[in-house]
Amino acid sequence: MNEIIFFGQNDYPKLIKNKPNKIKKLMQFHLQNENEKQIKQISSGNSSTIFLFENGKGIEYLNEDDSKQNPHEIQIENIQKVSVGHRNEAILTIEGNVFAKGFDINPKRSKEFINISSLIENKNDRIIQDIVSGYDSIYLLTSNQNVYGIGSNRSSQLGFDSETLEKTEKPILIMKNVSKIFSGNSSIHVFLLNSNQELFGFGYNHWSQLGLGESRKEERIQKLTKIQNIPKGKIIDIQIGWAHSIMLIEDEDENENPKRKLYSCGDYRVNGLGKNKITYEFTEIKSSLFENDDNIIEFSVGNTHTLVLTSNSKLIGFGSNYFGQLGTGNREDQLTPIQIELPKLRFNENISNYHVLCGNSTSFIYYSPFLSSVSNLEEDLIKLFRRKEFCDISFKTENGEIIEAHKLILKYRLNQNENQIEKLQEIISKKSIKESNQIFEMIYSNKIINPKLYSEIKEIINLNEKIEETMKRIYLNENEKDFIIERKEKQYKFPKLILIMRSELYRGMFLSVTNDKSNKVTDYSELSNNSFQIFEYWIYSNQIKDEIQITQEMIDEIKIGIDYFQLNQTNPNLFDLLIKKFNNQN
Repeated sequence: MNEIIFFGQNDYPKLIKNKPNKIKKLMQFHLQNENEKQIKQISSGNSSTIFLFENGKGIEYLNEDDSKQNPHEIQIENIQKVSVGHRNEAILTIEGNVFAKGFDINPKRSKEFINISSLIENKNDRIIQDIVSGYDSIYLLTSNQNVYGIGSNRSSQLGFDSETLEKTEKPILIMKNVSKIFSGNSSIHVFLLNSNQELFGFGYNHWSQLGLGESRKEERIQKLTKIQNIPKGKIIDIQIGWAHSIMLIEDEDENENPKRKLYSCGDYRVNGLGKNKITYEFTEIKSSLFENDDNIIEFSVGNTHTLVLTSNSKLIGFGSNYFGQLGTGNREDQLTPIQIELPKLRFNENISNYHVLCGNSTSFIYYSPFLSSVSNLEEDLIKLFRRKEFCDISFKTENGEIIEAHKLILKYRLNQNENQIEKLQEIISKKSIKESNQIFEMIYSNKIINPKLYSEIKEIINLNEKIEETMKRIYLNENEKDFIIERKEKQYKFPKLILIMRSELYRGMFLSVTNDKSNKVTDYSELSNNSFQIFEYWIYSNQIKDEIQITQEMIDEIKIGIDYFQLNQTNPNLFDLLIKKFNNQN
């Protein structure tokens, strides 16, 4: 099931043997025994490249010309995520531990992994849910939404005065109430996003890569600084290079449909900006390549180059091409976006399962369905709204156009009242197709997307209610459950819609046979009753019942269940909750 494409710098070590140091066109990359392992993630920096597999194991190519040592298996079990910086590596395990190595992490033994999460002074912050590696620093996001940093602070990339604190070998608290960390494998500046979509930055700013405006040209920003003039819309991602930053924003286009756009700031002379002028604030990257109906799936930024993958299977790149890292067949730099010819992909029917990864001067395109499964309930519900296979109720707009929806979701969004569905039909009958779509997106997502439309439907819909409360009501209502999972002597019932939202296994099973509405029965007997009840309740509520006593055996069993059911892990994920509850009980 693996498919990996490589281009760019191919020395120290040679990822593809018997090939030149600069691979200028996209080339298939084969791993040893690749048929036995499915790639989950790739991360690459100046000093190494790590391939993470679905079984939680990783192999590492070190930046050493030693064929006997490359590649070698990393001796850490249950790896969930890897993040390679310029001269450091961080590994996050399923249990929430972080192992790292690098000169500024452990100077005396810079090539050995140490558990840096165990060094956090506040014991309640030792369960980590995300990691990001920068140039010589590593950032940890805890399950309590706090961010810690470790490593170099020579350019204030830990958010402190570099003359007072040059580096630290223990994680130090940088900021609380953080939802995402943004840094890069060659960057010495950082962005932190809080739960209110407020963005803060700090670190090296010589090329205006923090987007603070033309008046803010300090070389080092030594403390948390709020980034002003953020483009309108939701911040999806920020990728950071040496001298530039690129932000992905989702907003509505002129037809009120969701549209993603790229914005950048920094210095074009160091490449990777997507423009031919210095940009002091985040401004849109203009190109006809982004003006069609296709949307940006994801993008990646290396030291001085950028790659973008769209929903119409377009690969777009710009920046430095000295090592062939744009895959154009030559070594000419590209200041503005160009389209790059993709080879025929083996699994092109679902392009969202492909990922782009820019290392220091290397590039990868690879297939991994696992990275695409990380989501939350609101995003899952919106995806479900756009999938018509299980729609069972229709609404007519003012022009007689039809919008299909899922009665189960509507019922629990409209105060469990069938009469409210009729009122909703009356409202939709007076609206355009665009306005109707916005109303349904508000209902599914629990967000006030359009205040004017919300004011018209607020009497029939409760948007203040948490999604988990809706799911728990479905959990308690046997009449809504139409699928049976049978294990040992007991049967468990679930609504197919809930399983579609929360499990890749059942999404594939149900949506591949769209006309089959019958009850299917599966048999999975490896979980004990207690463990399966934890799994069952979490699927609906994203919580663990207070009265459940967690044991190590349960944790081990549920690890198997998560892999088997291919659960879409939300934030916080099931393992975070289990480990936290287990630690509190003991």
